[in-house]
Amino acid sequence: MKKFSILIGLLAALVQPVRADILVLVHGYMADAGTWDVSGVTQVLAANGWQPAGVLTVTPEGGLPPLAAQPAAANRSYSVNLPAAAPLQVQATDLAWLLGAIRQRYPDERLIVAGHSAGGVVARMLVIGGNPFHIDTLVTIASPNLGTPRSAQGLDVVDFNPFFCPGPGLEFLKSVFGGSEYDYLEHSRGALVDLLPAESGNILAWLNQQPHADINYYAIVRGSPYAPGDSIVPAYSQDLNNVVALRGRVHTLFTPAGHGLNPQDGQLLASLLAQPSAPPVTAQ
Repeated sequence: MKKFSILIGLLAALVQPVRADILVLVHGYMADAGTWDVSGVTQVLAANGWQPAGVLTVTPEGGLPPLAAQPAAANRSYSVNLPAAAPLQVQATDLAWLLGAIRQRYPDERLIVAGHSAGGVVARMLVIGGNPFHIDTLVTIASPNLGTPRSAQGLDVVDFNPFFCPGPGLEFLKSVFGGSEYDYLEHSRGALVDLLPAESGNILAWLNQQPHADINYYAIVRGSPYAPGDSIVPAYSQDLNNVVALRGRVHTLFTPAGHGLNPQDGQLLASLLAQPSAPPVTAQ
């Protein structure tokens, strides 16, 4: 009888669903889901047990994408495609649809969201208002949480003729934003406006005053505690602890790198996510 009870217990354990963690990777401005692959982040994550599970995009009809079945015990990562030139709230709406699809398939798993650059701000929009998708951990990488003066320079090019007005000039802006075309800057005016330095009345000032969920927050900041940041976003803007609603609640990590993603970001993410879900930092 004792052996039979042990056998029943083992069988029950085998048929119980094994929970695994889900990581969602959110790209930034002038980028797409492929940036995580090109930078080497996805490969490093895979080498550390985070199996790539696919790229998710909202369908033209506004429907939810089908999610392929994955091994039950494997931690997995999804990258998402967002309309990077659109205003941040439009991007957040698409991300909400995609997180909804993920939650439908994985209702109980630990959900981590990592956002690079503007993607970190978009992701942060989904941990206010009650954290509807039950995000456990948010990681921002070189994100303009307090905005960036580079957006104002981009708007100078969009709103004025760079060949006849003072300012950085079109060629300089092309180099700053990765050699992109003027048409993209013009098309992305809404995103540029949203990424202006936070001040009364704009979206970042509003977001930074909202109550944020009591979850784990990590801010990966380029440079050192005394460095100015990278060529796109100042260090003080990358540090989530400078957001009024999150002051003292964020684990800040400094990395000596430029604004773009790199394989070391994958290793840093893997190291952070290998830790058990720790209690959120509490402001003193």
